[in-house]
Amino acid sequence: MADLTSCDILISGGGIAGLTAAAAFGTAGFDVICVDPAPPITTREAEGADMRTTAMLQPARDMLERAGLWEALAPHGAPLEVMQIVDAGGADGAAREIKAFRASDVSDLPFGWNLPNWRLRREMVARLDSLPNVDFRPGTGTRSFLGRTTEARVGLSDGTRARVRLVIAADGRRSPMRQAAGIEVVTKRYGQKALAFAVTHPIPHENVSTEVHKTGGPFTLVPLPDHEGMPSSAVVWMDHGRHAQARFDMDVANFEAEMTTRSCHVLGPLTLASKRTIWPIISQRAERLSATRLALIAEAAHVVPPIGAQGLNMSLADTATLLDLAIARPEGLGDVQMLDAYHKARFSDIRMRVAGIDLLNRASQAKSPLARDARAFGLNALHQVAPVRKTLMQLGLGTRSGATAQST
Repeated sequence: MADLTSCDILISGGGIAGLTAAAAFGTAGFDVICVDPAPPITTREAEGADMRTTAMLQPARDMLERAGLWEALAPHGAPLEVMQIVDAGGADGAAREIKAFRASDVSDLPFGWNLPNWRLRREMVARLDSLPNVDFRPGTGTRSFLGRTTEARVGLSDGTRARVRLVIAADGRRSPMRQAAGIEVVTKRYGQKALAFAVTHPIPHENVSTEVHKTGGPFTLVPLPDHEGMPSSAVVWMDHGRHAQARFDMDVANFEAEMTTRSCHVLGPLTLASKRTIWPIISQRAERLSATRLALIAEAAHVVPPIGAQGLNMSLADTATLLDLAIARPEGLGDVQMLDAYHKARFSDIRMRVAGIDLLNRASQAKSPLARDARAFGLNALHQVAPVRKTLMQLGLGTRSGATAQST
């Protein structure tokens, strides 16, 4: 008979969302096992390192503080004081509308703090090592799931079986736990891929995040701390799949020339400062966020294109909601009442944000001159009306409702 182990919570998935959840529930005193078939890569130079970055918005920072993570992460975060949107949809590809949205209009804090994903993993693994009630098992995956009224049974790839009160699926867009529970998803494909990499540049970014919109998808520059004495930014470059793949395979000199042109030279000539990574862009949401003894979070629950720093911030909102429910009724951990409340609390917000980002991405892909002109006009109109601008920034932060934002 396989080894049998017990705990309060088993987390399937050791990406950033899963590691954060493990730290958060462990810090709150729950016994946690976290598994992932792939050990986390925690250095910048390692093969397979995740060169993407994550802008941790204000609510996400609050979640990281609750998980005991923020103190270690804060020195490595670049504050996002201004979000700048550039429309370059004219015939010559030059910037024709530049609008800045300033955090100081709605808050005493920055919009967020940008952190490299590999560094997030490094600090999160260190945090789990310090928590005696968290058992992190890199190299181990989930094989089976059976949800019962009183507990869940999970089979692991190392032959262990786990009896747990709650399973949290943080195991990605193809979530094995979601599939085992029979939860369907709604998926949209755009024919896009995204390149992610880091650059240096001669002009300081001054903590300004810039999205340059042109046919195919946005080109986003997000502030990073200086790299080897030069100002540095993380880039996510979305475009039609064949164009993105061609750039992924391009020699460095030609790639640098093309990305500098695509950036509208807002930070001067860009120099590649990391490896390039590439991944497909989809939009996806689960039709339900829970099943018997199972809660879906992060990409197991929702996937969005990388626009407006919403993806992981939605994921940490999932974790915060689950954590609040668990702390409020620890005796009911994983029961129907808790999981129904979780679904009700998160589902409508997820549906709204997935739909909104889908709309923004389709607008960013606009090909016809008329559609591109409409995008520029809409950007200008949104920026000019102060109450609308503030409401959009508050909704983007996820800090409060639109009605409350307008009253501030």
